[in-house]
Amino acid sequence: MSLCGSGEFESPVEIKGHPPWLPPKRKTDVPVLKLYNSLTDTKVDFVPLRGRTVRWYSCGPTVYDSTHMGHARCYLSLDILRRIMEDYFNYDVIYQINITDIDDKIILRARQNKLIDDYMSDESITVEKMLVDVAESTKAFQAKLLKKEQELSVPLPESANSRARQEREDAAGQLKLKQSNFDSMMKNIEAAKGRSEGRPPKEAKEELLAAAREPLAAMLDAQKGSTITDHTVFDAHTRKFEREYMEDMDALGIRKPDVLTRVTEYVPQIVSFIQKIIDKGLAYETNGSVYLDIERFKKDGNHYRKCVPSKGDTSKADIEESEGALAATASDKKHPNDFALWKCSKAGEPEWESPWGRGRPGWHIECSVVASDILGENLDMHSGGSDLKFPHHDNELAQSEAALGINQWVNYFTHAGHLHIKGLKMSKSLKNFITIRQALEHHSARQLRLMFLLQDWDKPMNFSDQTVEDAKSKESSFKNFFQRVKALLREDYLADPNGVGFRVKEKDHALLDLLLSTQETVHNALLDNFDTKTSIISMINLVAESNKYLQDVGEKPAVLLIRKIAVYCTKMLKIFGVIEGMDDFGFPLGGSTGASADAETLAKPYLDTFVSFRDSIRNFALSLPKGDPAKTQLLQVCDEVRDKALVDIGVRLEDRVDQASIWKLDDPAVLKAEILEKENKKLEQIRLKQEKRVAAIEKELANLKPFLEKSPDRYFSSEEYELGEDGIPTKKKGAAEPLAKSKIKGLKKELTVYRKNFDKAMKKCSGDLSGYIGQLEKELNELNI
Repeated sequence: MSLCGSGEFESPVEIKGHPPWLPPKRKTDVPVLKLYNSLTDTKVDFVPLRGRTVRWYSCGPTVYDSTHMGHARCYLSLDILRRIMEDYFNYDVIYQINITDIDDKIILRARQNKLIDDYMSDESITVEKMLVDVAESTKAFQAKLLKKEQELSVPLPESANSRARQEREDAAGQLKLKQSNFDSMMKNIEAAKGRSEGRPPKEAKEELLAAAREPLAAMLDAQKGSTITDHTVFDAHTRKFEREYMEDMDALGIRKPDVLTRVTEYVPQIVSFIQKIIDKGLAYETNGSVYLDIERFKKDGNHYRKCVPSKGDTSKADIEESEGALAATASDKKHPNDFALWKCSKAGEPEWESPWGRGRPGWHIECSVVASDILGENLDMHSGGSDLKFPHHDNELAQSEAALGINQWVNYFTHAGHLHIKGLKMSKSLKNFITIRQALEHHSARQLRLMFLLQDWDKPMNFSDQTVEDAKSKESSFKNFFQRVKALLREDYLADPNGVGFRVKEKDHALLDLLLSTQETVHNALLDNFDTKTSIISMINLVAESNKYLQDVGEKPAVLLIRKIAVYCTKMLKIFGVIEGMDDFGFPLGGSTGASADAETLAKPYLDTFVSFRDSIRNFALSLPKGDPAKTQLLQVCDEVRDKALVDIGVRLEDRVDQASIWKLDDPAVLKAEILEKENKKLEQIRLKQEKRVAAIEKELANLKPFLEKSPDRYFSSEEYELGEDGIPTKKKGAAEPLAKSKIKGLKKELTVYRKNFDKAMKKCSGDLSGYIGQLEKELNELNI
């Protein structure tokens, strides 16, 4: 059914001096935005507290190392949601991100890097001493793995729930990868050790460090970590990786937050926030640390663990994740579930003054304080990676609701799905990560964004060649369509003697209906929990059908309808962050932000003239008889201009059968990459063809060479058998009894087959079997070279 010109109306309205007017009937079933909320584990209606203002907080990075594609999965996915909120649904979003610059991981990494630098600059550390230290540190490292293996070998009780079993399965998979990484590390250490003899000490030590840095750093930290007391060591470390994070976000095209906060700039406010909780009797101090009293919190009618509800106690793994690698002993706490709001600093850890002694904030408290300070006591949205649901986000909720005296601190909690690689979550601890910078060396930011757009934002996804290639394929489809439309619009459609409107009525109307239905599908998909996967696939289908339409209608397309489709697709891709710039439609050239339309306008008269001239030369060459040297030379020159000279200046030229060639502007780097890929594919096809030919020759030689050794007349050996006049064995040599008739019959059949194959081979080589085999061996040798 057509989506054009149909609808229902209310009763006529008559206004003085005007004919009756029929008001369109208001629909009461207009869909609203549905958002998956971790607090309910369902999709619910999204309703901001204050009109169209959305106060949105997102956990930022713990800046102890480079960001990887697991981080990109979270921040890019949230950027897509934010863009749709702001640019499609027109919400007024205030978006805050916090930088975690106080954390156990930061402390350990900063200390270890400082200790490694001091170790390597210590001239008293010889290669021999370093080899001893490496051996000692790897032994301790291996002991930790063996201890973990023993822990996991203990069977779970039969009463263990599904969550505990999943945790055990995940831990086993992670341990297997860590053991594999350890084996690889030991091989690298042995290789470095073998190459250390006779090399300059500095080079030998640097290679050993590259192989054994992790265990050596851990050993040095255990020995001397407490001696690192200078705050600037930790500050310099976090500022470096904070800047790197912001640069990586820019490279991915992620919008900057409206507010950026750091934990280190909020320590006094954090101390005051914790004191509020203590004053309410919901937290307690012990040995200089402060913990939230979970049992007391629940007795007061509050709910604990809203994102991941559970009636059982917190698991050991969750406690370790919550408290960090430098946590105090569990005996400090009233209950294992209690978590630290403030940690008493030990030697070698940064520290600040507090009523409970010198210490530092716990991991979870920072988000509660900075978000409440900027966005108020009740947030519309809070986001992060799905691994933060528990303990981090559940602990945030508990401490915030305890301090502020409210029942619901966050209205909508959204969690981006994990990024998996080879079945395991991408993680620095597992060393199965790809940094954002490494990924951008092989794929563009546009391709990575399309890859995430083609996934459910709140579900796990695999990072693989297949997912990236799918994104590249979709990018190519959009790009080729936009270029085709630009080429179409370069023609003077107003001068077309056939007219400018719908000239192929049925097909024109069908395409218009498809555009309208696609717009409706995309709109409803975005209302349904930001379903960008359905949106992109619907748009790709629209592009495919538009291309088919252009093919079907020939020289009578509805040019402005095709343009409208290109403009719509561009508009949506701009909203998703795939396209930047001011062009009405299409991808900007070479990352430009609006110059491509002007470039096309300027280039048009020159390229039109040149392409027309080249077409004349090419058509003349094609008209020449086959075998004419001029034909080959002229076509070769035309191809070289298309594939080299024009590519260098960013012009894609497409030759068409019985039609004028089409030129399109593109990024020279992209064009060169495409040509290189085609050449590589061509070479690969040649290689596969050669491999196939080599296998065929080897098989044929294996079949032919036995015929050189014996002809059918000498097939059976007189040394093995006594032969009859026909050359068929009658009995074994020296045997008293003749062969059985069935045996002789079988031997006759065997000889018949051999003779048939021999005659076939001789016919193929015209009787010169030796010469033919020589030719095959020569060809085989040339192919192998």
